[in-house]
Amino acid sequence: MQNAQPGEPNADQIAYWNGPAAAPWVAHQARIDALHQEATRLLLDRAAPQPGEHVLDIGCGTGTTLLELAARVGPEGQVLGLDVSEPMLALARERIAAAGLSQVRVELADASAYGFAPGSFDLAFSRFGVMFFRDPVTAFAHIRRALKPEGRLAFVCFRSLAENAWVRVPQEAAQPLLPPAEPPKPGEPGEFAFADPGRVRGILEGAGFRDVSLTPHDPPMHLTGPGGAEEAATFSTLMGPVARILRERPDLTDPVRKAMAEAYRKHDGPQGIVLPAAIWIVAARP
Repeated sequence: MQNAQPGEPNADQIAYWNGPAAAPWVAHQARIDALHQEATRLLLDRAAPQPGEHVLDIGCGTGTTLLELAARVGPEGQVLGLDVSEPMLALARERIAAAGLSQVRVELADASAYGFAPGSFDLAFSRFGVMFFRDPVTAFAHIRRALKPEGRLAFVCFRSLAENAWVRVPQEAAQPLLPPAEPPKPGEPGEFAFADPGRVRGILEGAGFRDVSLTPHDPPMHLTGPGGAEEAATFSTLMGPVARILRERPDLTDPVRKAMAEAYRKHDGPQGIVLPAAIWIVAARP
């Protein structure tokens, strides 16, 4: 496990992703990847990794994007995956070994402080892995220096909570049952930290990137098949902001799950429970 050092700017995130929060991401890897399949496709299309390229995957997690990138760069390319979560990387290593991918390696490390050789990568890539930096301008400036002069950055992040119904619906159902909590401060690291396009543009331009673009997409999130409200509710108690509270207050889990299931039933249809996500596909050049 990566131990956060005194003064480490992302110490709280390192501790969080090596604690109980990581377990559901490992146990439900296939389900999570299915949820994010469309976002992954959109990002890969925008990033356009090419045969022989060297790619940095920031926040590579359990390894799905590593496998996708490896398929595109081929055996002549290289993919380096960085993540702060040892439990997730353990699964990623297993999947890489099972696929026999010698062009992929992973390291337990914080991308904002990793010792990159300057100009090492053609592409810096991230699927929902860059919204957690405590000092994002400094972090992205560090990543920019790792790119070749003709390289590129591409990542996907969430827009606002209000637009992400797949998170908002269960969270609003649970809220009356949960203890009061202060809303996140503007710019606080987290899932929705990059909702404001002006802030994202300012961070990247402040870090020295140019040609910054943000393209909105609204991929559907297929949470369950028809009649799956209870299943969707159980999943929602394991991950995200509500799950963080329930780990401290397990006595609230059953009533919260029931409230979420009732909310999900209102969205159950012929295709099951399908709610929209709201994302940015972000691209820039060093």
